[in-house]
Amino acid sequence: MQEIGIINRELARLLSEQGHGDMLMVVDAGFAIPKHADVVDISLTENCPMVIDTLQVLKKFFSVEKLIFADKTPEVSPSLYDNITALLGADIPVEIVTHPQIKELSSKVKAVIRTGDFTAYANVILVSGAGPRWYCEK
Repeated sequence: MQEIGIINRELARLLSEQGHGDMLMVVDAGFAIPKHADVVDISLTENCPMVIDTLQVLKKFFSVEKLIFADKTPEVSPSLYDNITALLGADIPVEIVTHPQIKELSSKVKAVIRTGDFTAYANVILVSGAGPRWYCEK
């Protein structure tokens, strides 16, 4: 029985299927998830879990090369935006797109993790990348 790491079997499956450059979206409780999306819904109740809590766990097991936010996130929820970018690292590039663009991009993500977060515009796309474990001879 797996007792460490990500123990939610659907979330563990979803992460293991991500490859370099794939997009994974972590969303709030109200985001309109496209019907065809592979979704792991971890929401329990209002604000449980939060997007930031989910990202704290994901950071341990998932390498990110870029973050994509809607322009509404830093505008409407600046502390959330600051906390996410600080958590995932100042060296990770951030792309800001319009809210309609983030909705369009959501139809292209490989998977979505839905949280119970009720923070407005608490949605972020993680572009998966090669982490520090990769060895380069030169």
